[in-house]
Amino acid sequence: MSTFLDAPRPETPPDGTARFRPAIHFTARDTWLNDPNGLVFHNGVYHLFFQNNPFGNVWGNMSWGHATSPDLVHWTEHPVAIACDEVEDIYSGSVVVDHGNTSGFGTADAPALVAIYTSAYKAASGHSGIQAQSLAYSTDAGMTWRKYDGNPVLTRNSANFRDPKVFRYHGDQGTYWVMVAVEAHHQQVVFYRSDDLTSWDFLSDFGPANADAGDWECPDLFPLAVDGDPDNTKWVLIVNVNPGAVAGGSGGQYFVGHFDGVRFVPDAGSLAAPGGVSSLDATAAAAALRQCLWLDWGRDCYASVSFSNAPDGRRIIIGWMNNWDYANDLPTAPWRSSMTLARELRLTASHGAARLVQQPILAGHGETEKLPRTTRLLSAGLLELNGTALRLPDAVPGTAQIIEAELAPGGADRLELRILGSSDGTTGAVLSYDASRAMLSLDRRHAGDAGFHAKFASVESAPLVLEDGVLKLQIVVDHCSVEVFAQGGMVVMTDLVFPEAEHLQTWLSAEGGRATVLRLAVSSLD
Repeated sequence: MSTFLDAPRPETPPDGTARFRPAIHFTARDTWLNDPNGLVFHNGVYHLFFQNNPFGNVWGNMSWGHATSPDLVHWTEHPVAIACDEVEDIYSGSVVVDHGNTSGFGTADAPALVAIYTSAYKAASGHSGIQAQSLAYSTDAGMTWRKYDGNPVLTRNSANFRDPKVFRYHGDQGTYWVMVAVEAHHQQVVFYRSDDLTSWDFLSDFGPANADAGDWECPDLFPLAVDGDPDNTKWVLIVNVNPGAVAGGSGGQYFVGHFDGVRFVPDAGSLAAPGGVSSLDATAAAAALRQCLWLDWGRDCYASVSFSNAPDGRRIIIGWMNNWDYANDLPTAPWRSSMTLARELRLTASHGAARLVQQPILAGHGETEKLPRTTRLLSAGLLELNGTALRLPDAVPGTAQIIEAELAPGGADRLELRILGSSDGTTGAVLSYDASRAMLSLDRRHAGDAGFHAKFASVESAPLVLEDGVLKLQIVVDHCSVEVFAQGGMVVMTDLVFPEAEHLQTWLSAEGGRATVLRLAVSSLD
């Protein structure tokens, strides 16, 4: 849910598109947004900064918008935090809490928040066409910002050096700040170090590798213990790519490996194409692309990055719920684009390798204060499906619907959930599991308005082997989006949909044999 603090402006959405405004995903009130930036937890508050056009609902005039939340579900939008001007646009970056006052912008007792962002310089700057890294700082808990007089603090005289993610490194090499950024057109991640956030020294680079057919953007690097074992800690490198993602257009891949404070080295199991898929012939490239590690197999999750200073050592990410293939044309007004749900990451061992699992955050801080939910438990025991369809409770406008299911395909060839559908069964987003192919698919071709752009209608698929014979699903449906978390978050799929206002039905069915519903619950959240 999004609320807005400054003076109200009239909202006149054409053709009733206000119905697409999500209940629990952040949207700007009446402007454009894209990449999440500067995610940070400070003084009990989650801060979401984001790429924002303060003057319209298409990309341009890039500035940092700002929203805050106590629980990662309910968001309050604030005035623009760092605005573009005649010298620079404000591209993506990160925020750190400078606890040791290494920058001198705050004090030891009252550390500053420091934003590290990309200056996309304009003709009036004297650096025309260059992208370089700059600082701004806040001494009032992130509500107002001042640009550093010594900007830029790091330049490579490059037109595509951007998206710095900065974190505090503690290891054998010492304690210092590490910046992870990209040379986007070269499909390279570049690493730098600093003692004070203002002076930076080159460490190493990584790439190209795996999905490299488009620009590399919005990297992130962090450690995670495999299955909670601190003696088996790996490093995860997120690299977003546009275009060239597995579902088409933009998307997020990741690598698992080792970082020694200087260089990132991926595990062999993370490398589907060590020299990049673009070095392969078309057939081999297509196969390798599906062997890469993907944060999300859907069309609409990009630029995912994690929170700095998150409580209890948690690793929480948010992504942009859109795709650059059609981003400027989404059929909503006056707002355009939203964020994914916040997701908590863990690493788990799977077939001898470490892999990410993601869980949506649908509860309060520490998962102890549950947000109000209305739940209907439809089945807590065996319920058979055999050529018939089971109707679930309808989606309720103004709330998000959460579907949790454990399904045993048994002798069935296919399980299907038709979401936000019509009463005659001809429309809806179709989530299906093909038992013979061990494939989970999401088909939005008939889920409402799919004709506003030639690349929008699509079917996404992800390999999914049921090791225990049970398909486990958590699905969050929120007006214009479907987020699927399968097998405890081992496979995630996010798609936008734009259904007709009256299409609120969900049906569960099995084809080709008998399937069993082991558990089925539907709840709502606003």
